Amino acid sequence: MYTLAAYLLAPLYCAALLWRGLREPGYRSGFGQRFGFGSRLASRTVWLHGASVGEIQAAAVVVGLFEQALPGIRLVVTATTATGLARAQALFAGRNIDVRYLPLDLPGAARRFLARTRPRLALILETEIWPNLFLACHRAGVPLVLASARISERSARRYARLGVFRRALEQIALAAAQTPQDAARLQALGVACGRVQVVGNIKADFTVPAGVSARGAMLRARCAPARPLWVAGSTHEGEEAQVLEAHRTVRQRHPASLLVLAPRHPPRFQAVAAWLTREGVPFVRHSQLASLDTAAITAAQVMVVDGLGQLLDFYAAADVTFVGGSLVPIGGHNLLEPAALGRPVLTGPSCANAPDIARTLLAGGAARVVGDAAALAMAVVALLDDPADRQRMGAAALAAVEASRGAATRLWALIAPLAGDSSLVTEPVQSGP
Repeated sequence: MYTLAAYLLAPLYCAALLWRGLREPGYRSGFGQRFGFGSRLASRTVWLHGASVGEIQAAAVVVGLFEQALPGIRLVVTATTATGLARAQALFAGRNIDVRYLPLDLPGAARRFLARTRPRLALILETEIWPNLFLACHRAGVPLVLASARISERSARRYARLGVFRRALEQIALAAAQTPQDAARLQALGVACGRVQVVGNIKADFTVPAGVSARGAMLRARCAPARPLWVAGSTHEGEEAQVLEAHRTVRQRHPASLLVLAPRHPPRFQAVAAWLTREGVPFVRHSQLASLDTAAITAAQVMVVDGLGQLLDFYAAADVTFVGGSLVPIGGHNLLEPAALGRPVLTGPSCANAPDIARTLLAGGAARVVGDAAALAMAVVALLDDPADRQRMGAAALAAVEASRGAATRLWALIAPLAGDSSLVTEPVQSGP
């Protein structure tokens, strides 16, 4: 019944992808990969999957472990979203890594994907459960690992209603859970007790890429050399209005302050710009920064980040950071990125995507929760008024990030026996059609 439903829904899903591709060309490219087609790799590989940008960032940590321990290894990295794929392509350019879309969860697509990528080991970052793909891995003899696995109580209840998900999880070779609660839920859903270990969240092993601090300093010198600057990163629909309301209050206390607004999804870049125009807010786009004179930048109250891969640079330039997806019921986005840059972190109450990280930062005094626009404005104003408090929170953020590290090392200790097969180590090969 599950597979029948997948076949029936596949045309609708593909139509939705093509429709979305009118706004985001990335959803049109590599369309055949959704059905398991793509280049055929000549050597055995290790396959890592991350759904979108956050998981791909975490995958980069694991990729580094494989490259260090097994030089010459051929890796395959898959993503579900166009933004995730674009991030993977940027992160892994010029390396012995094949980047492509994850196939739809159809039996034929799963078999074609495995036949073309030839994985010896598969790692799924966090938790995506695809019954047909998991079963295909089992039948092909590919050990499947849920790495840094997390599953909410709500998701666990939903999966428990359908036996097909229990059958899929019974195929897991290893579930490396983020927390004891995640481990208990995975066991209740069918993962054998001896196959579940708690390792922590590998996102905590994130390291700031080289050059970010220097680019942040350049942005600060160009955009706000003598004015306060705060960033609202990875915002969603319904959240920008609250952020702008807060910024209007902030400007009553700090009239020269600049808000950097970074919508989470590329299709919303233009929508947010059009909304700011209707609101009568003077703003500039980051993509146009090189062509703007100093007067135009100084007159702007808001800068819209309308490109991918630039948020870290702006976090590095900021006095105060707010991480979105948290004032709306999304579950919050990566609090560790601004924390790893030593910046004060503000978040809304919706932090279900990484509750352990949120608790660690809050307990250490590195982050604060704001419930609405008024609370956000009050927190930003308080931090802009008190440089010493900003410095204290930034230092606490760095300390919390450092104390949270180690999940990747614990994960590697578990997967090394699965990854140590000499057949994984190959020289780079040219892939054919």
